[in-house]
Amino acid sequence: MLQQIHNLDNMNSAIKQAETSTGYASAGKRKLSIESLWHRGSCLASALRDKGVTQDSAVALLLRNDLPFLEAMVATSILGAYAVPINWHLMPQEVEYILRDSGAKALIAHADLYRSIAHVVPTGVATIVASTPESIRSAYEVSVDACIVPATALDIDVVIDGSQPLHDRSRVGSRGSIVYTSGTTGRPKGVRRFALPPEEARKFSELSKQWFDLKPGVRTIMAGPMYHSAPNTYTRSVLSSGGSIVLMPRFDAEELLALIEQDRITHLHIVPTMMVRLLRLPREVRERYDLSSLEFVIHGAAPCALETKKGMIDWWGPVLHEYYAATETGMVTRASTRDWLDRPGTLGRAWPGRSICIYAENGDLLGPNQTGEIYVGLQGVPNFTYQNAESQRVDIGREGMVTNGDVGYLDSEGYLFLVDRKKDIVISGGVNIYPAEIECALIEHPGVADCAVIGIPDEEFGERLLAFIKPSPGLEPSQTEINIFLRSKLASLKVPKEYLFMQELPRDDSGKLMKRKLRDPYWAGRSRMI
Repeated sequence: MLQQIHNLDNMNSAIKQAETSTGYASAGKRKLSIESLWHRGSCLASALRDKGVTQDSAVALLLRNDLPFLEAMVATSILGAYAVPINWHLMPQEVEYILRDSGAKALIAHADLYRSIAHVVPTGVATIVASTPESIRSAYEVSVDACIVPATALDIDVVIDGSQPLHDRSRVGSRGSIVYTSGTTGRPKGVRRFALPPEEARKFSELSKQWFDLKPGVRTIMAGPMYHSAPNTYTRSVLSSGGSIVLMPRFDAEELLALIEQDRITHLHIVPTMMVRLLRLPREVRERYDLSSLEFVIHGAAPCALETKKGMIDWWGPVLHEYYAATETGMVTRASTRDWLDRPGTLGRAWPGRSICIYAENGDLLGPNQTGEIYVGLQGVPNFTYQNAESQRVDIGREGMVTNGDVGYLDSEGYLFLVDRKKDIVISGGVNIYPAEIECALIEHPGVADCAVIGIPDEEFGERLLAFIKPSPGLEPSQTEINIFLRSKLASLKVPKEYLFMQELPRDDSGKLMKRKLRDPYWAGRSRMI
């Protein structure tokens, strides 16, 4: 997802907006006015500058959804430094790699997370630690002792209270975040953007707000982890608009509904997994809450089953919008409820300033309704490189466009349809099979709470389909039952021959399925073409 980049004028405008905003940021029982948030962020910026953080420096964030994350966003914005949000599910050695690769000058971490990686923090990285609040402690079952800032570490509250706000902003402007992709092979790559010229930056900033329908008085809930690209960008956009943000430590379907009613939420960013869990709430629970304040709900990050989307529209009405985007390309398309009802499954048409082309594997440009790899033009978007991996940036380019490996097609009117990820395509007997299509059918079965389909080695066909199933509570569908269900929806070659039933599938807190963890054991020591 695109990281919002402001020039000096846009940043100062955001500061002025914060000073007059009636908005707030809350996490658990703690609440800050937007003005107080920017004041604390400015004090944190001063402290970070004293520790050597300057324009274009990197500041790593090992934080869950909490107020210090927002304060760090403000601080790096004021300094013109890059925030580097780190997936806190990573192992210590993986965190160490990102700290070194990004060249982080400082690290801001929650106490319980810091304790597990303190021994790998490189020498010279200034570390500031925030106590882990009760809302997060209970949500993740963290011990009380682990939540306390170690005596040897700098406490973020002490640091902020002991610093004066940074007023000298004469030569800086926000750089956004360096988000490290999850990576399908090898090490994750950090996407680092370049600043746009001032006039283009102003236009881009306004376009970003239009994209999310952000306006004065917006109130939102961030239910996805802000270390993930899309929630990170959405949160930045709301902050720059002076809106109100309610942070959930982790997603809970009924709690989300309660917060929408309590805070009269107007805007949301969600993912399909959340939609599935919302729809599976008992009807009496769904009808218990007043959701009439919702004006604009946008979702993306993964394919959405047709029945899931239709169910949400029937429940929430025409407030749903869907997008196609990537960390590298930023926002590309957006589809309104009307667009989707007219063309079920569409992700919309290219947003102003964006362009889309579909290419075959041999490099031929494909026409309408022909499936191939999706390439996106970056007109009016901050260009990017991969941190310390510039050659890999070249590898994904073609004629001024870039791809992130998605496969899809454009219809005759330019509406985009996503088929699958190139790396997830299963080639069985020379035929391309798209697991996303099978997963969208599987999730419609009432006995399937979650699912994933991968290709595993097959001596005769090269690959064969394996489906992982998490059964719905109280239901245990048989393989035969699921096969009959799928055969009513899909061609026989798309119906898996094997199933594994699991208690949980490996998803991160944003709902993204980590297929690599499922696929790797089957392909260990073997070569896979995709």
